[in-house]
Amino acid sequence: MLQSKKIKCLVIDDELPAREILKKHISGVEALEIAGDCSNAVEAISFLKDNRVDLLFLDIQMPHLLGTDFIRTLKNPPKIIFTTAYRKYALEGFELDAVDFLLKPISFERFLKGVNKVLQTNLQGNPDTFASSENNSETLPPFLYFRANRKMVKVLFNDILYIEGLNDYIKIITTTKPIVTKHLLASLEEMLPPAEFIRIHKSFIIAINKIESFNADSVEIGKKEIPIGRLFKFNLNKILSSAAASHHLSPGIMHTLKKNNGSGSYL
Repeated sequence: MLQSKKIKCLVIDDELPAREILKKHISGVEALEIAGDCSNAVEAISFLKDNRVDLLFLDIQMPHLLGTDFIRTLKNPPKIIFTTAYRKYALEGFELDAVDFLLKPISFERFLKGVNKVLQTNLQGNPDTFASSENNSETLPPFLYFRANRKMVKVLFNDILYIEGLNDYIKIITTTKPIVTKHLLASLEEMLPPAEFIRIHKSFIIAINKIESFNADSVEIGKKEIPIGRLFKFNLNKILSSAAASHHLSPGIMHTLKKNNGSGSYL
């Protein structure tokens, strides 16, 4: 089993309180490690010459050199999350391939959303992933972090059965326990691998390989009957067809699919 390695983070901001807040946020996430902090871009250039860094938390409005101009001086920059009090820099930040753009003051929840984007970027196999920076086979396991019960909870994708949207909250049903956290279902949907998860209702996302049975109106996962929304049936049918072709479902479900496929539709 591959070992996960921590993401080495460098915080660059001319304001000490801002650096301290980010360092506190970083220390609260198991997957992250503080590599160092710098008060300006010139210091950061020197730091990067001698230290490996996977992720920059980079302020934009700084003396001597703007954060955006600093990035342009780097031949192979690490992943970047811009941090600034000025929304006007957002477009320029994303043009520099930033993973996220955090507006100050930065809450832990918003910080965590940016970190999860970084984790997901790595999982999608980009050519400049963190694991490739040391020429070894280490990769981050497929998981996301959520804040629940005043602590950070790691949730492995493989443990998720389904997710239910509850207005501004979501309930993640896993193989071990339910987790309730403040998060929008639509936002989480973008972070999940589409080959493994699908939204089948305005209030439900399911793990495809956890389907135990289904009919035209619902699927059953872990003794829970989950409704299929009318607007989601077409896409679900395509996913079931693809899963059947690659044999990614249980033998019982495969038998049901073959039996139901006389009409060319599984639902």
